[in-house]
Amino acid sequence: MKMNFLEKMAMNNPIRFYIQRQIEAPLLKKLGANVDGLDVLEVGCAHGVGTEIILNQWNAKKVFAFDLDEDMLSKAKNRLNEFSSNRLELFVGDVTNLKFRDNSIGAVVNFAAIHHVPDWQVALSEIHRVLKPNGQFIFQEVTEQWILRWPYNVLFKHPMENRFSGNVFIQELERLGFEIRQSWVQKAGGDFIFGVAKKLESK
Repeated sequence: MKMNFLEKMAMNNPIRFYIQRQIEAPLLKKLGANVDGLDVLEVGCAHGVGTEIILNQWNAKKVFAFDLDEDMLSKAKNRLNEFSSNRLELFVGDVTNLKFRDNSIGAVVNFAAIHHVPDWQVALSEIHRVLKPNGQFIFQEVTEQWILRWPYNVLFKHPMENRFSGNVFIQELERLGFEIRQSWVQKAGGDFIFGVAKKLESK
């Protein structure tokens, strides 16, 4: 599901960019995020600030970044025009139907895109499929507690059915074959979750 106009405004401003660069990215690094020298898939790149972090702060080899919304993708292209095709590929895509082969991506990064997906379990299954064994799924997500809170459920547009708490999200990752242990935290009383999950090798 695409963001509505109000959420686009909330996400596309200097305060949000500061939080993403100075608070969220360092927290994920502290939890163990490591994409140095890897090919990385970014889910729902929006305006491209997360992509910039993955390339510049985290030193990824190359980022494949996509979004469902062509308007947001256009903003990302303008922001990221300094990067050559050797380091960045931007495209319209759907996290529930990824175009990549099984076991082909070194790491997947999600800066709060999956809570927009009605079938979020399918999205996580696709992420697990394309990750290489021992590859990291690095995520920051918004839980049902935040989505259902007034005024966010009035001002912003999100799927309202089949939502997840932090614990439910983690349980689904473990069911799929991710290992996460203590590499995740909840913030703002459970409104937000941050974590780094590793895809276990097949037995």
